Amino acid sequence: MAEETRNSLDGRAEVVVQAGRIGELHQHLHGVELSQAPPVPLQLPPALRWFENRHDEQGRITRAIEDHATGTGPLVVALTGMGGVGKTALGFHVARGLADRYKDGVLYLDLDDLRRDGSVEVADAVGELLTGLGHSPERLERSFAGRTKQWWSRTRDKRLLVVVDNARSGSEVTPLLPASDRSMLLVTSQGALYDLDGTAAVEVTVDPLHPDDAARLLTHLVDDPRLTGEPEAAARLAEGCGGLPAALQVAGQWVRKYRRRSLSRLVDELTAELHTKGIPMVEAVWDAAYEGLTAEAARLYRLLPELPGPRIEELPAAALLARGPDEAADTLEELESAALLDSRGEGGWRMHDLLRGHAERRARRHDPEGEERARARRRVITWYRRQAARADLLAAGPRMTFAGTPDAAGEDVPDVVFRGKPEALRWLESQRLALYGSVTLAFEAGLDEDAWALCEPLWTHFLDHPHYADTIDAFRTGVEAADQAEHLPAMIRMRCQLARPLWEQGRYEDAAEQLRHALRAAESLGESLAERKLRASTIEFRGLLRAETEDWTGAAADFTTARDAHREIGNTYGVLLQTYLLGRTALRSGAPHEAIAHLEEAYTSAVEQQRERMTSRAGFELGRALRLAGRPGEAHPLVSAALDGARRRGSRTDEIRVLEELALLAEANGDPADAEAHRAAARRLTAEADGAPADGAQSS
Repeated sequence: MAEETRNSLDGRAEVVVQAGRIGELHQHLHGVELSQAPPVPLQLPPALRWFENRHDEQGRITRAIEDHATGTGPLVVALTGMGGVGKTALGFHVARGLADRYKDGVLYLDLDDLRRDGSVEVADAVGELLTGLGHSPERLERSFAGRTKQWWSRTRDKRLLVVVDNARSGSEVTPLLPASDRSMLLVTSQGALYDLDGTAAVEVTVDPLHPDDAARLLTHLVDDPRLTGEPEAAARLAEGCGGLPAALQVAGQWVRKYRRRSLSRLVDELTAELHTKGIPMVEAVWDAAYEGLTAEAARLYRLLPELPGPRIEELPAAALLARGPDEAADTLEELESAALLDSRGEGGWRMHDLLRGHAERRARRHDPEGEERARARRRVITWYRRQAARADLLAAGPRMTFAGTPDAAGEDVPDVVFRGKPEALRWLESQRLALYGSVTLAFEAGLDEDAWALCEPLWTHFLDHPHYADTIDAFRTGVEAADQAEHLPAMIRMRCQLARPLWEQGRYEDAAEQLRHALRAAESLGESLAERKLRASTIEFRGLLRAETEDWTGAAADFTTARDAHREIGNTYGVLLQTYLLGRTALRSGAPHEAIAHLEEAYTSAVEQQRERMTSRAGFELGRALRLAGRPGEAHPLVSAALDGARRRGSRTDEIRVLEELALLAEANGDPADAEAHRAAARRLTAEADGAPADGAQSS
């Protein structure tokens, strides 16, 4: 059913490794809320052990800051240059030096973390920045325009530094500009951002390191006397790496591995590759590092490009290898020691794009038919599908699904340990990019059942974290996969679940078209309990769309039909939900007396079924209906109970809504002081949820 898995979670598992961010602390003592605002964000990784030169680039940035005039919008500095040249490292280095100047915080966003099929959903990028400033995820607007306005409001008069990594166009960056001309946006890109609207960016080109600087960086990366004892060989090696820090890291660790050989001999071997095979020295450096790996580490290196998300973690790597987590961890550490992976601490590992390309080339050379990669791909898809199904069951409880939970991806591959519902929900959010990527990966691999089955737990995730572009793309793929698999229940369910994000984005005709197909397909369902329940659910979805477009008569007719169907099969929760929806529809259409009859029935049934959340929701709506019907005295205990429920669940959005209703009840009862107290509490919670100071003060 459309609303049976609605959950609320206060808190967020972050993708970016960061310091100084602990979220918000709320404590209720005898009805009084004490709150502690989040500290000033500093979303930067630890400093590099050594940073070489870049004095000219830093000087240009300093001059740009000094020359920036007020009233001209935020300062934008674009660091441009080829991949591997060190733009991100320079950006981090500059941002650390400027942190004290931008006292309202430093935010970091890697657009490649949000990129799917080459494009970024900018609404999600704005949402990431807002939550970095302490804005509650449940208070984010649904639309891109709404989130942009929240971002402008939140950054007005701020001294904020925003570091945006891996932009591909100005259109990805413009909506991320803070509203204050005292703020700065530092963006990295491989090419010039000609389409940065409304601002004149200061472009700072980041070139490969000068050979002398590259050689000096190499000596700092690896403490090896040969680098100073054989300066000509060191210079040749540095020059062969093209002045790219990403290549110098690998070269330094490769030199360190072969301590008994002279540096001249090692460099001669690389140069021979250039002359005999036409392989550039930088490619030969990576080849040499690869050849020095153990067999298992080399296999993992070849397989890592098959992972569906931007991060590399132990358990998905174990699934790729069909090994235990300890073996996977040891293998990942070996790749890190060879500088073929970049550690992100608790955020796992990352593989530089240059090295990802090299790993893919080595994989094609080792496995020209792709059989090894196909087996690993299937294992990791199965692993993600299994973990998502387990998390979904824990988070949402038993509900209408059709795929089931697959067996483990391998005998030694472990499951994620979930210690309760909040942890399961946090995992779904933290892994969402990998899960969405798995849908595409499975579909492209011809694994149609896996593709649509992965969408089932993504439905639970969507209800609390509406990443619309990703969700719509995933469920469109799920529809196509279900059609190709000719799985009738999945064909119906995928279309229903695709319809909701469409209508929530105002795409009503697209949503209606999906539901028309679903309802036609539902006519072919049999008479089993599960099929009759699915048919009723499909009618409910149409009712929800009709309610969204204020077709109250059509919505009520659909909810009544669905309720009758649930009653016939003895599904008491289905009857409860449809009765609640009938009451809410009547209330929204301006018929509070009709709403009371439905909502009283729903409330009584929710209490009998011990459905805590539905009891709170039905009680709240019943209280509203009673107030509108001129019976505020009867409404007060119901709305007060809903406030207690919202606080137990930790849902600030529900708590604010209930406080506002209590204010209206107090006014109806002739108590303006009590009404103002409730409104003040709602304003305080709203300010905290939006990441603003509770007293409304602005930064100076």
